[in-house]
Amino acid sequence: MSGIIGKKLGMTSIFDKDGKNVPCTVIEAGPCVVTQVKTKDKDGYEAIQLAFDEKKDKHTTKALKGHFAKAGVSPKKVVAEFTRFEEGHQKKFGDILKADIFIEGEYIDVVGITKGKGFQGVVRRHNFAGVNDATHGQHNRLRAPGSVGASSWPSRVFKGMRMAGQMGHTRVKMINLQVMKIIPEKNIVVIKGSVPGPNGSYVILERWS
Repeated sequence: MSGIIGKKLGMTSIFDKDGKNVPCTVIEAGPCVVTQVKTKDKDGYEAIQLAFDEKKDKHTTKALKGHFAKAGVSPKKVVAEFTRFEEGHQKKFGDILKADIFIEGEYIDVVGITKGKGFQGVVRRHNFAGVNDATHGQHNRLRAPGSVGASSWPSRVFKGMRMAGQMGHTRVKMINLQVMKIIPEKNIVVIKGSVPGPNGSYVILERWS
């Protein structure tokens, strides 16, 4: 398989082989179960659907209960598809994938949802400097965005203008992160550097290629 679903547990630091203290992210990677195998003949493309983390029956819809029952597993919280495979990737319903699909030292990509910061102004969102001081008649303009549009033409604000708005809570992929350590008995993967999202958030780990 090319990837797996995981949960960000937090950050720590470990010493590498050169004795340097390296900041790392600890991720619980799996166990993930195969809940669907898509084929080109039936679905139009090839993919393997993985599910991760237990979910209570009362919080699961009847449609999803049937979907998971077909694979012979209990309801799960997170479902994701993986379309990139390696040679001999044959998987079937109910197969379990764990953290040992990765090896120490290899490079992977991690996809996550960044922390939401709410509605923010241009100083925080786009690093605007404001007017820098309050002299020469300035009043309450220190963090203002300034002019955002023209006058008679085009009489509108151009798309993509850097303005105040929702900040964070976006899907981000961090590429080429090195796997520093794997603890297979606990399904733990320790990755060099930071990973998007708060502690407890779900991430997707993909083998870099």
